[in-house]
Amino acid sequence: MSKQNPLSASLSLYRYECFLFLMYVAIIGALARPSFINDIILDMPSEAKEYLSSMNREQKVYFGQKSAFATSIDALEIGIKTETANYKYSTRATKTASFNYAIAKEKNLKSYVGGVFIVPAKTTNSILCEADDRGTIEPAEPIYKNGKVICGKGTTEVPR
Repeated sequence: MSKQNPLSASLSLYRYECFLFLMYVAIIGALARPSFINDIILDMPSEAKEYLSSMNREQKVYFGQKSAFATSIDALEIGIKTETANYKYSTRATKTASFNYAIAKEKNLKSYVGGVFIVPAKTTNSILCEADDRGTIEPAEPIYKNGKVICGKGTTEVPR
């Protein structure tokens, strides 16, 4: 009768434990992967928020220097693209406000609009609004009403 070597039995158990550990990691990885992908997809709007926050800030600076709002993204001189893989960016200026847009190119993303308004005392006030629904439609512009800047219908203010 042969006797089993204790070292050999120990190595066999170690291999089995390693195999179980790897299986556990693979299962956790498979379960976590969809949420990781969703996090990436949900993080895309941060691009739009950053771009529009920059555009709003630069519109304030531009107004302070020229007493008018910039009528194009290039005039703001901030070096952002007017189109990325996820959004199309544009700006529209009036005598009393500027509106900066991030229009989603994919139906699963939300669009955004920023506004900078001339308020009494010739200063400016800004807001950033997110469309309540996903889609590629331009959201309603924010408005200046009763001394406050508020988001337009179908949009919600993005906290600063």
